[in-house]
Amino acid sequence: MNIDGKALSQKIRDEIKIEVDELKSKGVEPCLAVILVGNDPASEIYVRNKIRGCEYTGIKSLSYKLDEDTTEEYLVDLIEKLNNDNSVHGILVQMPLPKHINEKRILSLINPKKDVDGFSVEQIGLLGLGTPDLITCTPHGVIELIKSTGVDMTGKRAVVIGRSNVVGKPLMNLLLLENCTVTVCHSKTVDLPSITREADILIAAIGKPKFVTSDMVKDGAIVIDVGINRVDGKLCGDVDYENVSKKASFITPVPGGVGPMTITMLLKNTLKACR
Repeated sequence: MNIDGKALSQKIRDEIKIEVDELKSKGVEPCLAVILVGNDPASEIYVRNKIRGCEYTGIKSLSYKLDEDTTEEYLVDLIEKLNNDNSVHGILVQMPLPKHINEKRILSLINPKKDVDGFSVEQIGLLGLGTPDLITCTPHGVIELIKSTGVDMTGKRAVVIGRSNVVGKPLMNLLLLENCTVTVCHSKTVDLPSITREADILIAAIGKPKFVTSDMVKDGAIVIDVGINRVDGKLCGDVDYENVSKKASFITPVPGGVGPMTITMLLKNTLKACR
């Protein structure tokens, strides 16, 4: 059965909208500042979708579109200005940044209380300690998708393919908080199919088109596909959807699965940061 990320995302956005309206009635307007440096086409689409999400939910959005040759110091000054602006509750710097700008330094400058992407050392640390505050958006969206199936995660064997700081590692900690037994696999994992076949919950986040085949999946598993790849002009995930969907009890499609949830969790974090 398909897990409909679009429908779940819409439901959560409608809930956010109600909360935002309540806050506005008390004179508080949640505000997200989005900074885009350069002309990366994928980043421009993401930013446009984020602004559209803000418009729908009633969150105020400030958009800063900076030239490719913007200096690191200019960006540093802008972040400091937004950090000190009490009317701004969330700050998001769209990645990737141009090569001459140090991403690690820029992320470290964002006030952790306004880090709605959840990438700061403080937010990642809180998640690692089991006391998450602003949770990295894509992993948070994945957990919400799994919960929407109604399946109790307690005691389930969860396997994550991919160990990135953006998805794999935060997801491992979130699954542990749901009392799963978690295995994280990666490019150096020996005999990957033997591990994935044991998974009650299998999550693929590696950026390899149709990498997960049906012989790697246990009958009745929940399969979450985080990958977004373009093959012959068409979008596809890291999972061979056509064949794996015949074995999985629940599966996310690409597009329409994890993607819509990422921006929705960003909006949820902005509301939380405002509160």
